[in-house]
Amino acid sequence: MSKKTLHFETLMVHAGYQPDQNNSRSIPIYPTTAYTFNNAEHGADLFNLDFKEGVSPYIYTRLNNPTNAVFEQRMAALEGGVAAVAVASGQSAQMTTIMNIMKCGDNFVTSPYLYGGTYNQFFVSFKDLGIEARKAASDSAEDMEKLIDKNTKALYTENIGNPFFNVPDFEKLAALAQKYEIPLIVDNTFGCGGYLCQPIKFGANIVVESATKWIGGHGNSMGGVIVDGGNFNWGNGKFPKYTEPSEGYHGLVFWEKFGAAAFAMRCVAENLRDMGAAISPFNSWLLCQGLETLSVRVDKMCQNTLEIAEWLQTLPEIEGVSYLGLPNNKYHALAKKYLRNGFGCVLTFRVKGGVKQTVLFIEHLELISHLTNIGDVRTLITHPASTTHRQMSEEAQIAAGVYPNLCRLSLGLEHLDDVKEDILQALKAIK
Repeated sequence: MSKKTLHFETLMVHAGYQPDQNNSRSIPIYPTTAYTFNNAEHGADLFNLDFKEGVSPYIYTRLNNPTNAVFEQRMAALEGGVAAVAVASGQSAQMTTIMNIMKCGDNFVTSPYLYGGTYNQFFVSFKDLGIEARKAASDSAEDMEKLIDKNTKALYTENIGNPFFNVPDFEKLAALAQKYEIPLIVDNTFGCGGYLCQPIKFGANIVVESATKWIGGHGNSMGGVIVDGGNFNWGNGKFPKYTEPSEGYHGLVFWEKFGAAAFAMRCVAENLRDMGAAISPFNSWLLCQGLETLSVRVDKMCQNTLEIAEWLQTLPEIEGVSYLGLPNNKYHALAKKYLRNGFGCVLTFRVKGGVKQTVLFIEHLELISHLTNIGDVRTLITHPASTTHRQMSEEAQIAAGVYPNLCRLSLGLEHLDDVKEDILQALKAIK
């Protein structure tokens, strides 16, 4: 059956896997580092990136693995891409993507509404490599265009930014990227594996995301994924990594050999080979288990988040509730345009009384877990100013929507009466 005839919920259970020679209905785990070659020619073909139909394509688990391949193919199907590459974490997905495009002296333009770890990677680590991240005044196409020059090689934005909850106008950003012949990269972590949003359908060229969050869904496995939309012309003359002979593959030209899937192939052949941000097959297996219940969990979490957001607005101790599902949210209209199946599973709110009261409130919570994660079946809370965005200046924090008294709440699957009671008792304790 063609995958084009299948709905999202069916793809998240079936895509990328048919029972193997042992007729295992569940996805097997292949805990092996390497794979035997049929003969010397088979090994040489694989190292030349010559893959023949019906012949095993596996070389070494740093590069590829049958369990990882199921996860990759499933994610490509769910996000609407031609191929996907699984890596060790969301951070390594970003790093691998940028390194797969940029060289020393290049730059990319980014939205200012970034997760704290992304901010440091972009503006500290990449700077040491000679790659410049240029922070626009907003996530609008107008502000991003002001920073583009001849060395700009990509646009970057988060979808449902963390924790600003911005929803980019994908169509305008895609048009801008096309105007300058550069790819649009979207972090779709909060898009829940494509269930809430598929940026590629709106013109994005590459999607990166942390699979550690809703994709895995149980707080027990790290992983990241890069999805190649297969809709960008890497042969336009701006990207020599794709049009000039590769030193590492005897002069192979990626764009000529792999066409629409050139980006994904180079991620594996050059970046995973050389930088080694490989995912464990055990983690890929756990992430596939998470995918099988993704829509059910996210549906319930979105319902829970909307109810808690509306309820928090009624509490006198709380101010500034931010959730895309609230009509007064700045990005509500764009969320209705680009999101489906809900408005996300995370909200933020500010505790009246300042940072001291906020910290005391979090420390008095009993059911809700205080940690730096999201997308778990358990309800989680974070104080971004002192944790995820701690390394940023106060000015940069405010620009990213991180206020000193801001709390980020990721809703799980508990009964909401219990969640509400925990919040009320913590507020009462700090009066």
